[in-house]
Amino acid sequence: MADKSMILSAEAEAALLKPIDEYVGKIQKQIDALRVDGSDKVRSLKNHIAIAKEDKNLTKEERAKIIAKDKADLEKAKSVESANKDKVSKLISDAEGYLSKHYKSDYYEKVVASCEAEKAAENASYDKIVATIKTEHEQALAKLSDSEEIKDEKYVYRNRLFDAQMTHESKLQEIKDRKHDAFAHKFHLIDLLRMSKYTFGQKQSQKVENYKYTFNTTQFLYKNGLYIVILLIFIALCIITPIVKHTQLLTLTNILNILQQASPRMFLALGVAGLILLTGTDLSIGRMVGMGMVTATIIMHSGVNTGGVFGHIFDFTGIPVAGRAIIALVACIILTTVFASIAGFFMAKYKMHPFISTMANMLIIFGLVTYATKGVSFGAIESSIPNMFIPNLGGFPTIIIWAVVAIIVVWFIWNKTTFGKNLYAVGGNPEAASVSGISVFKVTMGAFILAGILYGFGSWLECNRMVGSGSAAYGQGWDMDAIAACVVGGVSFTGGIGKISGVVTGVLIFTSLTYSLTILGIDTNLQFIFEGIIILAAVTLDCLKYVQKK
Repeated sequence: MADKSMILSAEAEAALLKPIDEYVGKIQKQIDALRVDGSDKVRSLKNHIAIAKEDKNLTKEERAKIIAKDKADLEKAKSVESANKDKVSKLISDAEGYLSKHYKSDYYEKVVASCEAEKAAENASYDKIVATIKTEHEQALAKLSDSEEIKDEKYVYRNRLFDAQMTHESKLQEIKDRKHDAFAHKFHLIDLLRMSKYTFGQKQSQKVENYKYTFNTTQFLYKNGLYIVILLIFIALCIITPIVKHTQLLTLTNILNILQQASPRMFLALGVAGLILLTGTDLSIGRMVGMGMVTATIIMHSGVNTGGVFGHIFDFTGIPVAGRAIIALVACIILTTVFASIAGFFMAKYKMHPFISTMANMLIIFGLVTYATKGVSFGAIESSIPNMFIPNLGGFPTIIIWAVVAIIVVWFIWNKTTFGKNLYAVGGNPEAASVSGISVFKVTMGAFILAGILYGFGSWLECNRMVGSGSAAYGQGWDMDAIAACVVGGVSFTGGIGKISGVVTGVLIFTSLTYSLTILGIDTNLQFIFEGIIILAAVTLDCLKYVQKK
């Protein structure tokens, strides 16, 4: 039963807050007085200088004169600001000390208790209203015999319940808002004291409160439900594996193996993620990997190549090992970038769906490489090359560092460059982006070129990891893995939605799942079923979010 005596009226709440506002308000007036000729004037003069620099109505001499005067005044204002700095800091410290001592105990905790009591009272009132509506409905039904009248009564009953629920939820939201406003008022006072320059602790406190205030269970499950299920699957696998196979799954060695396997695939997923961001895709990734593997293996081959290209046997043994590795990397990047650019050109220029242009690419690459090499595997590369570029240092595979660098670089491109911002804009609404002056053609081509570069790096790293074994068939199915990793990671096919952190998560999820199921001895064909179910669930959740927004 709710204790209604604890519920505060608006007047009572205002009375609790009044002494706090008055005390901090007096200090605020002192600070404002100290800032008039100091901080406030510095900010005002800086704005005035910026406006003068952009004012086209001023002559060069007038502009120079205004700026010179403002700069002279600015130095005086900075001097006043510096002289008052210690006084202002002491006053802020005094106000914050008072708030720390009194705000929570004298005001906030009482408001929270009032809100809890009001919430309990509202829940009890709602339950009573629902019970009354149900009783009245049952009494009304008992008096009716006509089917149409019964149907109408049931319709009225459902509407009454719905109206009661909406009213109830509205009142609960008001209570929630009141509690949040009581919390936020303290930081409003601090905001005025500090001129919005919060401390780290104050920022984190606000973030936690805002997260709790805006938290929605349904939205949380839409965004994270799939990850929760996958996490539970991994926990189950960690429990089952020791029982069935008498070996631990969650070991440092296995974790490093998963990261090592995921590293080359990370490049592929990061590449195709940019295309999905533009509502595109790339079906040629696997064949790009095969082409890159063949190219890298031929150049870095241990001794004279056993196979030929169009009947010609290549011998790169006369070039230093490090030089051959660099040449192989450059060749891989050039080939993958050229073919990716071709697919991108048809999408950007002729609005051809990337499904078609990249599928054509896939067929051309596979046919060309298979015909040129007769489909043979080119054997091993120089063993010193992997030790040179991706050595194991104390058991740590440094190929992981390559992937981390790629993640950082692509994150920077997506989030900190004009191209990245344009990528999101074109993906979200190409027509609006075009009207605002963004070249859709250049952005699309840029995304495909970036993807091609990443494919080249990924295939070269895979060649190093596998110590060769390049063939046209290598990489089959990797396109689906890369696309699936992006989709599971939240990169939406609706365009303009996605984060690098999601791509990384998706790659790690699929690599971990494949590795875990392999250790458990699950047939490869059954693993495809698991992957298919995960992809279907991820896309379904993505569609639900999109439909809900619409």
